[in-house]
Amino acid sequence: MTGMPLKSYALPLPPLSSEQVEIRDHLAGHVRYLSERIGERNLSRPGTLPATADYLRRSLQQAGYAVTDQTFRVHGQQVSNLEVILSGDGDAGTVVVGAHYDTAAGAPGANDNGSGAAGVLELAGLLRRSKLRKTVRLVLFVNEEPPFFQTDNMGSVVYARQLRREHVGVSAMISLETIGYYSESRGSQKYPAFLGLFYPNRGNFVGFVADSESRDLVRRAIRTFRESAKFPSEGISAPASWPGIGWSDQWSFWQQQYPAIMITDTAPFRYPYYHTPSDTADQIDFESMARVVDGIHKVVEFLAMER
Repeated sequence: MTGMPLKSYALPLPPLSSEQVEIRDHLAGHVRYLSERIGERNLSRPGTLPATADYLRRSLQQAGYAVTDQTFRVHGQQVSNLEVILSGDGDAGTVVVGAHYDTAAGAPGANDNGSGAAGVLELAGLLRRSKLRKTVRLVLFVNEEPPFFQTDNMGSVVYARQLRREHVGVSAMISLETIGYYSESRGSQKYPAFLGLFYPNRGNFVGFVADSESRDLVRRAIRTFRESAKFPSEGISAPASWPGIGWSDQWSFWQQQYPAIMITDTAPFRYPYYHTPSDTADQIDFESMARVVDGIHKVVEFLAMER
């Protein structure tokens, strides 16, 4: 459950590479636009979800993609998931990478989940240069937050069910959920129940989280991250019913028997501004976030090249 391949990076962080500096700047621009120009993004704030979808769509189109909207009605309003597809060279399956773009009520959502949405946008640019065996679908989901979480109106539930109806063979799904906050302070990291016995008390790492059925996927993913990224990481594979394990869009894919993981800064177990008006861009560590997204890029490439 807690044993993962290789060891977490424990040396001083090196300076950002020139590519990571560019990633950092792109991420900061996206997060600031989402959290400052638009702010709270949900159905209770009319116009904010369409404005967010427009920004995300434009960003993907500027990166050279054709964007498909998966539109459905909730409470009499139209909402949309956004998808772009990078076709692989062979018929070897599909890797899905996604993040939700809506926010909790009252929160501008810089970290939750402007950070995850920005990560998907940046991965779209990075993956344009990649040679892939499997098809990669990059998706931005609507309606992850309450009152839609784990309901039929959750965007990733709608999307995952459509994949299953179309008999799409998903070999891996990665949910990017709240990936922008890191702390070197002792005691900054909390855990449910007894898990603190096995993990560090400083919130300076990125977490790889899976249910019990996705154990092999999380081990392959964190091994690749640890081989390629100079940044601390921790992993777990545990029952989906445990607190925090299923708290994002990967849950929707588990319901369709697809292997899926969440990559996260652990959200409420670390982030003191979770679901509050203080979830603003000045709380985000964009340098660490750039290192994380750079490492996730390598993970996606690896999963998309597996046989």
